[in-house]
Amino acid sequence: MEAEIYNAQNGSDFRCDVEYAYDSGFGLSHATVDYISNTKGEESWLRQFRHRALDIFFSKDLPKWFDHGEVRAINFDKIRYYLAQSEKIGHTWEDVPDKIKETFERLGVPENERKFLAGVEAQFDSEAAYSRMKDALLERGVIFVDSAVGLKEYAHIFRKFFATVVPVDDNKFSALNSAVFSGGSFIYVPAGVKVEQPLQAYFRINSENFGQFERTLIIVGEGAEVTYLEGCTAPRFDTSNLHSAVVELIALPGAKIQYITVQNWSNSVYNLVTKRAVAHTEGDIRWIDCNIGSKLTAKYPAIILKGERAHGEVLSIAVASNGQRQDTGAKMIHLANDTRSNIISKSISIRDGVATYHGLVKTAPRLSGCRNKTCCDALLLNSGSQSATYPTIQSIGTKNRVEHEASVSSVDGEQIFYMMQRGIVEKHALSLSVNGFINDLVREFPMEYSVELKRLIELETENFIG
Repeated sequence: MEAEIYNAQNGSDFRCDVEYAYDSGFGLSHATVDYISNTKGEESWLRQFRHRALDIFFSKDLPKWFDHGEVRAINFDKIRYYLAQSEKIGHTWEDVPDKIKETFERLGVPENERKFLAGVEAQFDSEAAYSRMKDALLERGVIFVDSAVGLKEYAHIFRKFFATVVPVDDNKFSALNSAVFSGGSFIYVPAGVKVEQPLQAYFRINSENFGQFERTLIIVGEGAEVTYLEGCTAPRFDTSNLHSAVVELIALPGAKIQYITVQNWSNSVYNLVTKRAVAHTEGDIRWIDCNIGSKLTAKYPAIILKGERAHGEVLSIAVASNGQRQDTGAKMIHLANDTRSNIISKSISIRDGVATYHGLVKTAPRLSGCRNKTCCDALLLNSGSQSATYPTIQSIGTKNRVEHEASVSSVDGEQIFYMMQRGIVEKHALSLSVNGFINDLVREFPMEYSVELKRLIELETENFIG
């Protein structure tokens, strides 16, 4: 994992020249949907699903939380919605086309699979190029495949849950994803099975003027457990790229899901995603989210606590550097008694970067024993950086408790001066101060992530000093 995250910062700003066999061309129309559906050989119900979703996309306004001037500047007619070199998915690295394999080797993905992962899926532009899981998990009934494979080979499971957590008409970008989605992960863990090693998906944008629209569905059976890691990168382009994923998680009674994202998009990417989970009785869902890079990120993982004694937690770090806006947060919806939730958010703003927290905590009427604690901390590194917090709390009744606290601080000049007087150069002193700010939260990431995650943030702050 060390190689992957480090290279995501230092070596991801490259692209490989690929001859695409499938290209939907620029622009979004019903003909685009037909091109994608024909290329994939989809059944009529899915084609109709896509066309209906496109009509909804055209009819909807931007979501209130997504309604930024930057988003309104996106020209949907100057984006390509489907690019693929091949429909075939490699099940060994030798099966992957050379150029694509070289990309993932430079990002460290094969090395990480050998070291500690139970399964890997690697997506290149619109399609998965590689997918493999350990035989021992296959024998226990675990499914980890590309979403297209899930739709075709495991339709009896996939269709039952597909678009139930994030409906097509949830928002403009969920409708867009539903119309043109391709790639993403489908995971099913049978009841009682505990997947001890993480499963990982890696999403790579290689082409300019391109939109990546993966669709991920994870279903974890009663008493089962899984950890899913997601990494995202793209090279830097002069033109804009769009990433608009939909993720749906379902934790059945007593199940545990841990979903970890480390995104390090280049600053040409608009990252506008919809991620939502449902936790049934005594289910436990934990999002761990790190957002570095992109021109604009709008991401608010949501957990619906549907069953009694369910638990949800969102831990997030956002770094907004020069010319970037990180609009992140979380949503917790309590629908049953004795449910618990926590939101911990830390943001760092550098140069003219803007970090914004949007949160929603909602408790349904006539419930009791529900608890939420939200803590938002922001660090400003200079006078031109910005931070804002917009919490929304909707709690009815007297037998529930909701807590919210927030703080904004700047780097302690005296602390920096003290370290410099003891021989520490300024940029290293600043990095130490920033690491102290995020240390408690970074420790919640798996060990394979935490060291290099700190290094990513150190590089951002060191570049600030120069």
